[in-house]
Amino acid sequence: MSLNKAVMDIRQRIKVKPSPTNEPAASWTGADLVNGVETKVLTVIFKSAGCRWGKAGGCTMCGYVYECASEPPSLEDYSAQLTKAMRKAEKFPEFMVKIFTSGSFLDEQEVFPEARDAILKALADDPRVIKVLVETRPNYVTEENVQACLSILKDKPFELAFGLETSSDKIRRDSINKGFTFQEFVHAAEIAKKYGVTIKTYLMLKPLFLSEKQAMEDIIHSIDDAAPYSDTISINLCNVQKGTLVEALWEKGQYRPPWLWSIIEILKKAKAAHPDLPLMSDPVGAGSKRGPRNCKICSPEVADSLRTFSLTQNPADLTTTDCKCKELWKKVLEIEDFTYGTPILD
Repeated sequence: MSLNKAVMDIRQRIKVKPSPTNEPAASWTGADLVNGVETKVLTVIFKSAGCRWGKAGGCTMCGYVYECASEPPSLEDYSAQLTKAMRKAEKFPEFMVKIFTSGSFLDEQEVFPEARDAILKALADDPRVIKVLVETRPNYVTEENVQACLSILKDKPFELAFGLETSSDKIRRDSINKGFTFQEFVHAAEIAKKYGVTIKTYLMLKPLFLSEKQAMEDIIHSIDDAAPYSDTISINLCNVQKGTLVEALWEKGQYRPPWLWSIIEILKKAKAAHPDLPLMSDPVGAGSKRGPRNCKICSPEVADSLRTFSLTQNPADLTTTDCKCKELWKKVLEIEDFTYGTPILD
């Protein structure tokens, strides 16, 4: 059975309840760096027509495909989604807006151009919005749609976010089932750079079929490879989302989310190698059984140190605590390859 078929078989067994098309899948406020300055952020996950790649099977760890609308939203629906999300930022004098969907904002079959343009125009017309980021798969980036977005946003900074996950085509294909190549990412980044658009690259620590040590080595190598094409690199720590192949293997005891000690070590090494490149990590679900974790005692403190570092970029803010579980983590790195094996890299 192919990896894509295994993912699709799981997708077809999941029942999704219909939900209103005029409400975003989610929205929340937080903080991020804009030109090195901590800035308020509104994140909006639009309920779209759905990720095209996800409908064909999709990524092994992604449950966002289930957050799409039961029927394609209308222009009025998208406008209503944005209006409801913007209420959460009504007290902010200025803020950045991050736009996500269940797939790609620049895929015209997922978010039709009139809706895309209306969303961007509303943000362009709001003087409080100081920057706009949108996430997309790189294969949907063209000179035409980048220029179209810039013409609407005018002088507001624009950023494209790509879920590259890894610079290894083998891991991206045989572990994540991402459906594009590193060269496609490079091509999209070069288009963006040509028009002054910045790039945020998402990498993923510990997808399926990698040991902890090899997952760490892959991220460090991927940061080096992606750095020339990235203005920011954000490292997502794989968590166990419902209705995914990751969940199916996790339930059988065949997958464990990454240790928080691993990302601490990665960031220390990567920041030393790339001191001027903003590196970030917000460990979603940290400390929970489905999320990245150490032990119950130190997980909250270590996770908080990651969030602090993401805003300060100061390695001194990464935790220096010495919990007893750190020795266990070191032992995992030492022996896991002998006990578990790494089938896709052998």
